[in-house]
Amino acid sequence: MKLNKEIIGNHNADLNSRHQTKLQFTASEVANTEAIIEKLMAFQIAIPSWALGTGGTRFGRFPGGGEPRSIEEKIEDVGLLHKLNQSSGAISLHIPWDIPENYQSIKTLAGEHGLAFDAVNSNTFQDQADQKHSYKFGSLQNVNKAIRKQAVDHNIEVIKHGVGLGSKSLTVWLSDGSCFPGQLNFRKAYQNTLESLQEIYAALPSDWKLFLEYKSYEPNFYSTTVADWGQSLSYVQKLGEKASTLVDLGHHLPNANIEQIVALLLMEEKLGGFHFNDSKYGDDDLTAGCVKPYQLFLIFNELVEGMDARGMNHAKDLGWMIDASHNVKDPLEDLLQSVEAIMLAYAQALSVDRKALEKAQEENDVAKAQEILQNAYRTDLRALVAEARLRTNGALNPVELFRKSGVRNELIKERGAVTVATGL
Repeated sequence: MKLNKEIIGNHNADLNSRHQTKLQFTASEVANTEAIIEKLMAFQIAIPSWALGTGGTRFGRFPGGGEPRSIEEKIEDVGLLHKLNQSSGAISLHIPWDIPENYQSIKTLAGEHGLAFDAVNSNTFQDQADQKHSYKFGSLQNVNKAIRKQAVDHNIEVIKHGVGLGSKSLTVWLSDGSCFPGQLNFRKAYQNTLESLQEIYAALPSDWKLFLEYKSYEPNFYSTTVADWGQSLSYVQKLGEKASTLVDLGHHLPNANIEQIVALLLMEEKLGGFHFNDSKYGDDDLTAGCVKPYQLFLIFNELVEGMDARGMNHAKDLGWMIDASHNVKDPLEDLLQSVEAIMLAYAQALSVDRKALEKAQEENDVAKAQEILQNAYRTDLRALVAEARLRTNGALNPVELFRKSGVRNELIKERGAVTVATGL
């Protein structure tokens, strides 16, 4: 299904008068609105191929109908999202859930929807039907050299798929670890993992990056071999300049100071990118900004300050992607909401009075520093996010247009009421 320009144009015409009123008021409250809008227009957030169907938990899934049954239909769904918000211009594939059979035809289809291919993601946390060895006791850390080689070969295969699609980065997340004391020799597990990663790193093309993601626990509950940002940093520093740490917001212990982690990784020039989501208890993979919007703003505050300090391009120098699982919401609506929350937090961070904040920090004026940040957070900048969409031919209210246009019903007509997205 495709949304044509006329549908979006009519939607925007109906909402434009009220939007302009909000925009004028926002411009009277915020000094650098044009600069913020320009940065918002350039900012893109990749959509993961596995997030386009109903997600769920270990207890079950509740598919909603019209889910994409192939990589082609997943590209079409991301194209729909991008048409609506003009901020979802890339798709991130998970191998082997979504293996392209014909690179050129897949790239052509993506191009028709204005999409590029973001990082490709390997999978050694599941056993596949055709694999020889099991990852029950780990992959890159495994005591069995043959199993480690199988996992290394898989990652190299993923790189080859990425090259064929024009991707430029590999994301590695390992579930490796242990569930009981004594099960694992921690030092040997680290060394095995490092040696395996070095083999994968050696296979990277010269213009590629490797992102090493960490997670504190789950599916292993006693130890995880890449459990936190410090362990990931330890690995990537040994691998080389093309390797960096990827931060998934849900992969921390409760109340971790993620914004401080971000600041330090940027300082060390080892922050590679993000997987955005939100959580209440653990790796909940909820809609970005739905539970802790202030934390999301504080993270972007450190990102903007740290990237500007190094002269980095906000849109291009880090990897930005959503990683969420939605069991009770329409997955496309959920993704639209996540992108909106991310863009809003970014806009708020861009509006922070940097000079005043730095002055307050240098003078140890704690109350003033807090006021500066909270003033930026409490200022409603949704009109700026909407204006960025409007100027790039997106919809002023993507979720509203998605519903009014009956997108989900059309997808059900095309694909069926009982469909299950590939890879889930």
